[in-house]
Amino acid sequence: MGQQLSLTSESSAPALRIAHVSKTFPGTRALDDVSFDVAAGEIHALLGGNGSGKSTLIKILAGVYQADAGGTISIGGTTVEANHTTPARARSIGLHFVHQNPAVFPALTVAENIAIGAGFAMRAGVIDWRSLYRRTQTLLDRFEISVRPKAVMGSLRPAERAMVAIARALQDQEETGTGVLVLDEPTASLPRAEVDTLMAALTRYAANGQTILFVSHRLDEVIQSAHRATVLRDGQLAGTAIGAEITESNLIRLIAGRHLEQVFPEMPHHRSDSVALAVHGLAGGPLVDVNFQVAQGEVLGVAGLLGSGRSELLKMIFGAYPTKRGTIRIDGQAVRLRHIGEAMDAGVAYVPEDRSIEASFAGMTLSENVTAAVVGRYWSKLRLRRRAADRDARNAINEFGVDAVSEKQTMATLSGGNQQKVILARWLRRKPKILLLDEPTQGVDVTARAQIYALVRQAVTDGCSVLLVSSDFEELSRVCDRVIVLASGRITAELCTPDIDPLRLTELAFSVQGVPA
Repeated sequence: MGQQLSLTSESSAPALRIAHVSKTFPGTRALDDVSFDVAAGEIHALLGGNGSGKSTLIKILAGVYQADAGGTISIGGTTVEANHTTPARARSIGLHFVHQNPAVFPALTVAENIAIGAGFAMRAGVIDWRSLYRRTQTLLDRFEISVRPKAVMGSLRPAERAMVAIARALQDQEETGTGVLVLDEPTASLPRAEVDTLMAALTRYAANGQTILFVSHRLDEVIQSAHRATVLRDGQLAGTAIGAEITESNLIRLIAGRHLEQVFPEMPHHRSDSVALAVHGLAGGPLVDVNFQVAQGEVLGVAGLLGSGRSELLKMIFGAYPTKRGTIRIDGQAVRLRHIGEAMDAGVAYVPEDRSIEASFAGMTLSENVTAAVVGRYWSKLRLRRRAADRDARNAINEFGVDAVSEKQTMATLSGGNQQKVILARWLRRKPKILLLDEPTQGVDVTARAQIYALVRQAVTDGCSVLLVSSDFEELSRVCDRVIVLASGRITAELCTPDIDPLRLTELAFSVQGVPA
């Protein structure tokens, strides 16, 4: 059990009290006697590495899981046994949930999305649209959301959609100071500017008396916005930090159980003068005219807002997106990358942004996932040499630090960070010349982030060149030799170490043709 950095003041009753909550799955103790309080009107962060138990705890609060006997959950003056929770009971005692991917309907209006949570106003058997729009506008005003009730949900910015989902969850709460809003990774898929917008809104809600418990992997937003931060590790309470104690070093120590020298390991920075990748006049999709070079052993970052073409750029180089015109040279040789196979033959590897859809074979074994990019090695006389494939996969799992029991378990049983390490192992086993990384640490905890970049560092040391897309500009500033900025389909700026500054990157990314908007 970790040391508590600070304890809740007992001068007032907490808005939420979790007491002695445990949860046992067959062969696994997911939660072990967890207790902590959430004060009224505070933003309270819940942190922990993959497998720490935080998701299990949130599901117990929501009534999806039931805890072992003996624990309790209290809100205000109501206490329920944690082994008898249900979704209906969670709502009745004032727990309101918004998950990482809110169940909003993009094709419907804001008012219709709000009504799905509370029901449509009816008059004489038909929908009373005037009443619905009026009620929706009142709710939007209450939460200071500057959108129209008739606006189509899909037309809103990501942060606005998240705020509408929050308003919908809280619409039946009579007073701001009652109940608890639980946000499970609300910013995981948001770009940086959208994160700032949402966190500013949460800060306003808390200032007005709303109690907020939110799960996050992003330490910067916790440091900036949380009043307190509770950390779980291996199913136990590692500690709770308050106020000035919420620092990167303290949080990392609690999450990892040890000091990490750096979240982002120092990269080699000893690139060669030889050009590994050269792109000239590349166009297609949102890209108009893109030109750049990557030296052997260099890490080149790509900054840009959603829609800038950053992901399409990587896909073009991997032969997975149609190119209208332009040339690509690898090691000085012009290549035509009309499909993925040609890119792989040319020495290109690609880790996409959405691993669950584009990279992870969730129902297949780790062995099958690890060997997917080199499966041809194991075919002999129309037979797949499974024993050899499993042996090599087992070695790769150990080499790349994947926390798994066996190469036979399915990909879906791993945490997000471990899945990402499997995908990296799949491609790095090919010893690629060019490694394309699109948001490689999105949705992973701080420990997994350090481990992933340690793997990238080793690949760079071995001579691999990296093209890295990330919406986390702090990440780009820590690991890249250079960063190019994409805007309006072109490269509008370039920064080199030691002048890569997150604030400057933010300014440049929001510029149009290099001129601040």
